[in-house]
Amino acid sequence: MMSPAWSWLIWKILLVILVLIPASSHAEPRAISHGPCDIMYPSDAMVQWECRTIRTGESLEKLFGDRWIDIARFNRIDRRHAWAGRSIRVPKRLRDLQSFSPLPLAYPPAGSEEQFILIDLSEQFLGAYEYGALRFAVPIASGHGHDETPTGEFSLFTAHRAHQSELYTVQGTDRRYPMNYALRFYIDRKGVSYWIHGRDLPGYPASHGCIGLYDEPMQTEQYGYPHDPKLNDAKRLFEWVLGRESKKDRVISMSHGPRVQIIGRSPGLLPGPSNTIERTDRRLVSVEGGEVEHDGGTSNGWSPAK
Repeated sequence: MMSPAWSWLIWKILLVILVLIPASSHAEPRAISHGPCDIMYPSDAMVQWECRTIRTGESLEKLFGDRWIDIARFNRIDRRHAWAGRSIRVPKRLRDLQSFSPLPLAYPPAGSEEQFILIDLSEQFLGAYEYGALRFAVPIASGHGHDETPTGEFSLFTAHRAHQSELYTVQGTDRRYPMNYALRFYIDRKGVSYWIHGRDLPGYPASHGCIGLYDEPMQTEQYGYPHDPKLNDAKRLFEWVLGRESKKDRVISMSHGPRVQIIGRSPGLLPGPSNTIERTDRRLVSVEGGEVEHDGGTSNGWSPAK
């Protein structure tokens, strides 16, 4: 039988070993999140660009002045996600963005339609067409991985200006996550709804199947940033679709809504390791994963949303 002295000595040795083992050997690996520089778009051949890391104290406005909106749209990113340490695409000639359009200026298959929406998942862009002519084009955040956005021919059939999630809340609060200016285009066999609505745009596909558009006023209201909201593509599209009806807060049914065509697939990653390390301070990136896109719809009789 081991003597008390030997037991004490062995215990002392084990304690020293445990203390000397580096804490990092037990730590979780740092989370990696894709950034704009990691994504490969078909239109990359149109504009020469290089990757630039945003430094502490810098912002899109400080770096690019009144051209910051062009840079944000080119990167499919909102200001809330353009934090220090994130790498973004910067054209070698900023004037190249004046004529940049990843979508065709004319779309003959929609030439006879007063309103038509083309969504190219490969480009992460949505185009609003009037009789086949592009009226405006805006960046999106679509589904990814196991939650891909469905492709094919659809039509808008429900609109709700002040839609909200019934499954998810704004992180750190009990407030239901807003899905402002929501336009529903599909319900799958499981009863899951797919909407076009306002949300965060982190610079890569991040939703669970819905199509997300800029909604900076929502970000300001929920997170306090940006301080001067300017981009609201969700509202722009909503008003373009509904006209005078867009001011109503009730749920609106559309019997002959605009046709929606979704083509392509989520863009691939450029070869090589990701150069974007997710911040440990998540105060400004609380919904980066896109999980807040869901809507349970139970109390209103609606199907859950992606």
